Amino acid sequence: MVNFTHNDPGTGEHAWTAGGLPALPELPLDAAELAGMAFVILAAHPDDESLGAGGLLARLQALGADVRVLLATAGEASHPGSPTTTPEHLSAVRLREFGGALAHVLPDSGWHYLVLPDGQLAGHREEVRSAVQQAVTDAAASPGRPAERITLVAPYRHDGHPDHEVLGSVAAEVAGAGGHGLLEYPIWYWLWAGPADPAWQSWLRLPLDRAEQQAKAAAMDSHTSQVRALSGQPGDEVLLPPAFLQHFERPFETFAWQRPAAAAGAPDGYAAADAARIFDAVHHREDDPWQYTTSWYEQRKRSLTLAALPGRDYEAGLEIGCSIGTLSVDLAQRCRSFLAVDASGTALAHAAERLAHLPAARTRQLTVPQEWPEGSFDLIVVSEVGYYLAPAELSELLAKVKAALQPGGTLALCHWRHPISGWELDGDSVHAAARRELGWADAGLYRERDFLLEVLIAPDDAADSAQERGR
Repeated sequence: MVNFTHNDPGTGEHAWTAGGLPALPELPLDAAELAGMAFVILAAHPDDESLGAGGLLARLQALGADVRVLLATAGEASHPGSPTTTPEHLSAVRLREFGGALAHVLPDSGWHYLVLPDGQLAGHREEVRSAVQQAVTDAAASPGRPAERITLVAPYRHDGHPDHEVLGSVAAEVAGAGGHGLLEYPIWYWLWAGPADPAWQSWLRLPLDRAEQQAKAAAMDSHTSQVRALSGQPGDEVLLPPAFLQHFERPFETFAWQRPAAAAGAPDGYAAADAARIFDAVHHREDDPWQYTTSWYEQRKRSLTLAALPGRDYEAGLEIGCSIGTLSVDLAQRCRSFLAVDASGTALAHAAERLAHLPAARTRQLTVPQEWPEGSFDLIVVSEVGYYLAPAELSELLAKVKAALQPGGTLALCHWRHPISGWELDGDSVHAAARRELGWADAGLYRERDFLLEVLIAPDDAADSAQERGR
């Protein structure tokens, strides 16, 4: 548990801005996706929901999404040394403020108060879990939504406040067990952590339009007992001073996102037998199931991928998950030798036909990471395949890439950023894992709403030493 108090000066908003927080990738859920989902919003205390997710709530209200709100405590322990009020009176005040805040961002929703003691959720964990599970069950029953269309929104499970951590961890357990999505919003993290902490670097941001920002600001201001002093006497001080509120006045909100896990009956990871069977079936139905040859989106993405490669020519190239070989043809022409691999023999037959006129190009049916080609490469391309792996399999793949890529070699990653029903990962989580687990220099990054393109360079100690000697 992190030790801090609201009186700590903490990390200023300027430090987060300078540290790169505004450059986080966007949450890849568009209006149609959000509108079709059900959300269970969890707040440990009145004001958590406004600070961490007020803009999101305003958006969900505008979209007509199905939203349920659970408030665990009344926050009656916020001023334990107050000479002018009692916990009982403060409880009533803060519950009124909570209702007033929701009127600005979610006026059409009802909310359920669990009547649990402030600061003591750890002793009521099973009651919290039961209430959260019931809210999820209610969301699933109306109108019979699949598990992956339900998302919990909760305080960050490592936020530093004990109540936030209990509520966040319970939400994570319920989401994981049920195959639901999870958005975690940090509150006190912005005070005690700093840009050097690695946790935030894999999070996503939700840009807010002007109306959403205004609704959130009004909701935050509704929590008068927290944003203003109760009186001028010691013990009645402001709990959320202006410097702290700056973290929540950004034109975006920040969430740790856990995508829905594979639904019951869906493939569990990228096991060899499953991969060949699943993708063979897809390609038996259609020769070009993802419109690689006809879609302008796919043609444009291929052109951007090829343009992002820092080298004009490569000695040995490897493409993981080549599918029908549309990108393979262009990659092979820049490599003295080139190997395209895929789990699907049906898809690979199309790729081999496309590559037949290129003598340096070969195809091979392999299911990575369980199977891996021999040799080393100075170019490895992993495009639209990482999110089909289970997290442990992705780690194994990255380890094999690390071992197979020559010093100074190029790793190109390109992935669709939207959720893919039935699979655990998405494009952003794949790229975040690659950056985290490889730790290689980033030679290029292109991001738009639909896909993420990134080039990483394997370290070359010999070249670095030669360059250092030349200085």
